[in-house]
Amino acid sequence: MTEEAELPQAPESAKAVFGEYFPEAVRYAELLADAGVKRGLIGPREVPRLWERHLLNCAVLSEVVPEGVTVCDVGSGAGLPGIPLALVRPDLKITLLEPLLRRTNFLQEVVELLGLDHVTVVRGRAEEVLGSLQPVHVVTARAVAPLDRLAGWGVPLLRPYGEMLALKGDTAEEEISGARAALSKLGVVETEVLHAGEGVVDPTTTVVRVVVGESPGGVRFAAKRAKAARTSRTRRRR
Repeated sequence: MTEEAELPQAPESAKAVFGEYFPEAVRYAELLADAGVKRGLIGPREVPRLWERHLLNCAVLSEVVPEGVTVCDVGSGAGLPGIPLALVRPDLKITLLEPLLRRTNFLQEVVELLGLDHVTVVRGRAEEVLGSLQPVHVVTARAVAPLDRLAGWGVPLLRPYGEMLALKGDTAEEEISGARAALSKLGVVETEVLHAGEGVVDPTTTVVRVVVGESPGGVRFAAKRAKAARTSRTRRRR
């Protein structure tokens, strides 16, 4: 039996969550189960639980994302949570940021195949695009790194008063406690744990929400961002 054949039928909840974009969600699940596995972007053991653990778990993040904002999905990998979020929220402008070429190639193919005109794929690390990528309202991330390290990558990409939404597990509260000093240095003014997907996914999706003040990343990153912006302007003039 092939990996693609092992993909279970989409649950009824998926039709409600994805709405008119449900056929695109099915196509994306098929791509993950086939090309995603063959290219090493997702493990074959994940295929039977693609809907509940991956697509729906990520799609319900839309419950806590404001309307009409810009989003950067850091370390997007196979497109989680960025692509499910894009399917349920055409009002968002989403950048999928990923450093590995084989992953960005896959992401670009998916974006074109699904007709996601509001999604852009950028190859690079968060620290490399600082200053060249327009600051965003929201940074998203899933299973990328511990919160303190993740915030060091994601927070500097935010606009003033923006927020980072990190999909986490049962240790969310402990991660926040352990990262308080690092978060404070990055200009974070508020943190909280949210739960999304009540009645859709079990357990619900745990989201750590990190809100910044007027200086995302703190003083050090403000100077770094300004320097990167000047360098980018100089290159454009040439």
